[in-house]
Amino acid sequence: MNRAFKSRWLLAPLAAAALAGCASMQGTTPSSAQLRDAASLGLSESRAAAEVAPVEPQWWRALGDPQLDRLVEQALQGNPNLRVAQARVARAMAAADGVDATSGPQLNGQFDATHQRFTAKGMVPPPLAGSVEDTATLQLNGSWEIDFFGKHRAALDAALGTAQAAQAEAAAARTLLATNVVRGYVQLARLQDQYELAQRALAQREGMLALVRQRVSAGLDGVLEQRQSEGAVPEARQQIEAIGEQMQLTRHALAALSGQPTQDPAPQAPRLAGLRPLPEPQAIPTDLLGRRPDVAAARWRVQASRGEVDSARAQFYPNINLVAYVGLSSIGLDQLFSGGARQWGIGPAVRLPIFDGGRLRANLSGKNAELDTAIESYNAAVIEAVHEVADQLASARSVALQRTQQQQALQSAESAYSIAEQRYRAGLSNHLQLLSAETAVLAQRRLDVDLRTRALQAQVNLAQALGGGWRASTEQP
Repeated sequence: MNRAFKSRWLLAPLAAAALAGCASMQGTTPSSAQLRDAASLGLSESRAAAEVAPVEPQWWRALGDPQLDRLVEQALQGNPNLRVAQARVARAMAAADGVDATSGPQLNGQFDATHQRFTAKGMVPPPLAGSVEDTATLQLNGSWEIDFFGKHRAALDAALGTAQAAQAEAAAARTLLATNVVRGYVQLARLQDQYELAQRALAQREGMLALVRQRVSAGLDGVLEQRQSEGAVPEARQQIEAIGEQMQLTRHALAALSGQPTQDPAPQAPRLAGLRPLPEPQAIPTDLLGRRPDVAAARWRVQASRGEVDSARAQFYPNINLVAYVGLSSIGLDQLFSGGARQWGIGPAVRLPIFDGGRLRANLSGKNAELDTAIESYNAAVIEAVHEVADQLASARSVALQRTQQQQALQSAESAYSIAEQRYRAGLSNHLQLLSAETAVLAQRRLDVDLRTRALQAQVNLAQALGGGWRASTEQP
């Protein structure tokens, strides 16, 4: 019987046992969830709309404020939460490298030395029986688990999916941080405009109070008109103080986001008029939604879950290893490097599950359930993305129409106030009519500031809803 025949004679029963002795997958619950496609969401597959108003990775620069650009970059470099997300990416990448490393051949060195007494009542023959000797082994051990059933490949796919998801989640954290900084900056600009508007209102009311006092001295008005004008002045001062408090809190929030809580984030007071509007897409193409890093992260979680399902399924099949060793072994350290101390061996090793009490089936069913969870989480992320984009588009268009109408109302209120002031100075109307006209002007001016802020905030929110200009990396981990 030659050596090749012996090898076949040994491997054939092993292969038969491997195929016959695998644990059964019967009773496991397969995944039933389905990924939602563009058609099921009523979206167009066309990419042409994406070219109308693309969202750039540094989309905030389109607002045209260098101070804001500096603040966002400072936040992206110094925010601790963003660094936590980056550390998670590094951890996921290291885990993927660790999984990949297990699929290749393994080689390790071994050295053992023992001072021992051999039993005189065992299987050790004389003269070793009952003697005290030194034993030593010096050898190289090698193994290679041959991935016949794709277990390592599936585990690697799962690890790579997790790493890609971590990268996308870090990008989502970056987008959220940049958006929060821009929102805070726009809010600070709004408060600055409101603050200046409140100061103008205070000066206007102080001037009106001086006029009323002159008219009272001249006998043209009474004490009632004077008390009404006097009460309007501290009210305006209280509004200024309240706006000043909000400005300080907003500055503190921006400083914390930028990672510099002890510095003034905006030494130059921002103004709404200094911020340019962002471009607005006219449609919701699927590729724009695909730029959202949270959607991409959910999709990679599905990929990772599928790899885990495949890996759990491969656990039902045998592990086939090729094992080898070569080295020296002797009784007596002085004999370790002698020619007769050499030893070596090579051969297959097969491990297969036969009965495990249902552990493998339970694990596979659990992984299938996790895959269902990942798929439905992705579907929810896509639906929420469509919802957010649609909301922000609707808000942006509605605010634009509201601003058009509000500008007409503001012009009318200012014209009415001018006429009421002239009539009051000429003694043709009373103080209440003038106060009513002034109140209408102040309300319209505040509304104008609020609507301009809402228009910018809707554009900022739309940029975030479209993924903040994120692009998936072409380099695979």
